[in-house]
Amino acid sequence: MQISSRNELSEFRKRYRWMSLFVVLTFLVFASRLVYLQLIQGSALYSESISNIIRTVTIPAVRGRVFDDKGRVLATSVPSHALVAMPHYVDMGKGFARLVQLLEIDVADAESISKKIQERLTDSRDMRRFQQITLLDRITPEQLAAVKTYQDELPGIDVIDMPVRFYPYAGTGGNILGFLNEVNRDDIEKEDSTIEDPFRPGDKIGRSGIERAFEKDLRGVRGWRKKVVDARGLPLSREDSAHLLPEASMQEPRPGYDITLTIDIALQKIVEQALSGHPSAAAVVMEVNTGRVLAAASVPTTDPNLLINGLSYEEYRAIEENPYRPNIDKTIYENYFPGSIYKPFVAMAALEEGIITTNDIVHCSGFHEFGRRTFKCTHRHGDVNLHSALVKSCNVYFYTLAEMTGMNRLARYAREFGFGEKTGIGYNAETAGHVPTREWYDKHLPGQFRIGHTLNTAIGQGNTKVTLMQAAAAYASIANGGTLYKPQIIRRIETPDGDIVKEYNPEVRRRVTITQRNIDVIMEALIDVVEDEDGTAHSAKSSKIQVAGKTGTAQVAKKARKESDTLANHYYKNRDHAWFASLAPADNPQIAVVVLIEHGGGGGEHAAPVGVEISRKYFEQIAPEQETPLMARETKPTQPLTPEARHIPEEDTSSAAAATRRR
Repeated sequence: MQISSRNELSEFRKRYRWMSLFVVLTFLVFASRLVYLQLIQGSALYSESISNIIRTVTIPAVRGRVFDDKGRVLATSVPSHALVAMPHYVDMGKGFARLVQLLEIDVADAESISKKIQERLTDSRDMRRFQQITLLDRITPEQLAAVKTYQDELPGIDVIDMPVRFYPYAGTGGNILGFLNEVNRDDIEKEDSTIEDPFRPGDKIGRSGIERAFEKDLRGVRGWRKKVVDARGLPLSREDSAHLLPEASMQEPRPGYDITLTIDIALQKIVEQALSGHPSAAAVVMEVNTGRVLAAASVPTTDPNLLINGLSYEEYRAIEENPYRPNIDKTIYENYFPGSIYKPFVAMAALEEGIITTNDIVHCSGFHEFGRRTFKCTHRHGDVNLHSALVKSCNVYFYTLAEMTGMNRLARYAREFGFGEKTGIGYNAETAGHVPTREWYDKHLPGQFRIGHTLNTAIGQGNTKVTLMQAAAAYASIANGGTLYKPQIIRRIETPDGDIVKEYNPEVRRRVTITQRNIDVIMEALIDVVEDEDGTAHSAKSSKIQVAGKTGTAQVAKKARKESDTLANHYYKNRDHAWFASLAPADNPQIAVVVLIEHGGGGGEHAAPVGVEISRKYFEQIAPEQETPLMARETKPTQPLTPEARHIPEEDTSSAAAATRRR
């Protein structure tokens, strides 16, 4: 069959129309896409393309400073240089090898840096590859010069100014200031979502002390600057990149707030030196009329400068396994049997309840028999009244008081003075201690309560536990006539320019319901504890200053010797804790000083000399001209004890009522 030319032409025309339609449609698609990209998405795409060549470099915020009460810098930030990287642009081959060569670091450090970068590159969908990370917190001037000189060979690598935390007084006050180290995943995940500048990997966070408690005030808000890079991630010159940068090419960081403490670092040093002759000890110095803490020492301590960049496993293990617990703040976190420093509060309970008078006599034959148990005294004191019982620290006298007063009354007055509850000082984790009651024994040791528990409580043993900060506040309230202040360690928070953000005035927790007459009775006895020849702290008496105080020798649970224990270590662990709680000067107390020597032995022999020395040096070297104290901002006071509340039925005290007494 033969096809005519007419048919061929018709077929061609038909195909031509379809081809023309296809070309037109294709053109329209491309034109539409071009219009869409240029007119509708133009700005967004331009911004995206610009963002591919603009790198944002973080500018760290300068952490706020910490000052002592005299304006001396306790914690600050010093200039340093940090090596940073944006993982996406880093050449892990030739470029990384060149970096290691320039830094002159060993294989272990090189592997650590490589691991940090590789963690961001394992998943191509992980946008963290475009986030800046810190490779080295601090580089030497030689390393800085090498990196800057050969910057063109190091794509993705940069150097930024990075302030580094520094503590000029090293370990002095380390338990108060605390320390920083790098944030972990939990820190980032648990952070408050409302924070203006959230944590990022590589940031530092306060781990203890003031650094932890006031992290949000101290940290500040970081800034940023933008720069243009080429396809290799290397920066362009300022002239070549000026027209590509957005108007806002830099935001200055906002520094953190400064904090001024009530601590006097010179006194803190004196206190720590006074304690340094003992393996483990603590002391608190508090203003009597304000509750401000002037020193709070816990030894041994660790230099926070050594903790900033993290410890090696061996260093961490050495601290954790140190039997003297340098990572524990013994002034507020640890609690101890108070021993005889608890006796003044037992005496006040008995006086206020009208159970005894100052003239009542108890005969001490060196022991006190109750039922089938014998409770021992340190000496055979003969006839003693309240005054001499406190001066000589006669246990038998206080056993007798305990029988007549009862557990719950003792507990009620102890709580009046702040024992058994946290002080709220707030710069470190704090324990409440423990003041036992009949109800507590019934709940935790059902059917096991005995009057003997009350007797042990009266001499600061049994299940009674207190902290040094509680003891300091309680003794300060004796000296100031019955005002229990909230211990305070922060004086004010302010901006770097000196504008006050918050000021902390003295705060009253409660007015203790004790008559001034009974307080005076106790003060007279506390003076003679040191001044009287029979006083338990007389050997520590100073010719320079008159100190009132009370010694304490708190028994510890005796432990069997372990095979790993040396004889000296075994002997040390089984020695009693030594206490001395004092007020100075005795005629017009301005400071309360509480000292605890762990396993120090007798309080009069070992703790009292330390307490008297601290008071003497305070008034010789530290005490400023006296100023009128600020008026205290009083919180809701505890309701005074009503006559009905003062005579709640107690355990049977008939045997105590029959005790032999004479006036």
